[in-house]
Amino acid sequence: MVKLEHLVKEFGARRAVDDISFQVEKGTVLGFLGPNGAGKTTTIRMVAGYLIPTSGRALVEGCDVALDPVRAQKQIGYMPENAPLYEEMTVEEFLRFVAELRGFTGAALAERVSAVMASCFLRPDRSQIIDTLSKGYRQRTSFAQALLHDPPVLLLDEPTEGLDPNQKQVVREMIRGMGKEKIIILSTHVLEEVEAICSRVIIISKGRIVADSTPDQLKKRSRYRNILTVELRAGRDEAVAAFRAVGDVEGVEVLDSEEGRPRLRLLPRRQQPLAVSALEVARSHNWPVLGLETDSGHLDDVFRELTITEDVG
Repeated sequence: MVKLEHLVKEFGARRAVDDISFQVEKGTVLGFLGPNGAGKTTTIRMVAGYLIPTSGRALVEGCDVALDPVRAQKQIGYMPENAPLYEEMTVEEFLRFVAELRGFTGAALAERVSAVMASCFLRPDRSQIIDTLSKGYRQRTSFAQALLHDPPVLLLDEPTEGLDPNQKQVVREMIRGMGKEKIIILSTHVLEEVEAICSRVIIISKGRIVADSTPDQLKKRSRYRNILTVELRAGRDEAVAAFRAVGDVEGVEVLDSEEGRPRLRLLPRRQQPLAVSALEVARSHNWPVLGLETDSGHLDDVFRELTITEDVG
């Protein structure tokens, strides 16, 4: 378990992290979100033992990180946003170096480095100088060093920053696979990534937690929840009038209107589902339905609403 208890971090007069408390259990991929300057990286650095809290404490597997950082860090794999790499080394040399720092020797060292290179798809590039690697392969190398000692806790700060879509997909699949057996705390700005791999989301704003839920539950708070897009064979004006007469429909917008084939957006009252009502209207008028799509809500919409007061900078 990772447990944060009333964690506070101040830099002079500025309080970057303001009384944050939560806990995370094994098998959880936690998306830790917030605007720039919200306190995400500061919080992760305190959990990793790189910053000492002003007050409160962070516990990793029952160990207070500030009181016994070495013991706690043995349980943690940490991938900073801008990971420090020794650029004159090859990929394999760097990973062997980190493995030695982690206490591996002999056959165990060679076996562990080989296994991590395989899991991060680095074997073909094992002899390449890090300075010559693309952004994607540098990220994979940084990811690999965090995995070398097979830690129960992974702290990943913007792990897919700067990667192309194919590289992002590889990293996401790796995180998703490991999330079944580990605690993973993932700081990211990419909300698509959160929906794809996270089982839980915490959003912070100005150093405080403003939401703690699952991605699906958060999307239910979106103003776009249960908006229905319908396309059918009917007269546009007649269809608009018929749908506006439905009790749960607050408004009707015309998205497109080819001859006899209007495409309409139905806005629900109090996020009421509209699909059944829309089909009943179409059936009662003998209008063939060509398309029907319900919006499940947008995580980015909820994120903006919760953090809109965050200072821009």
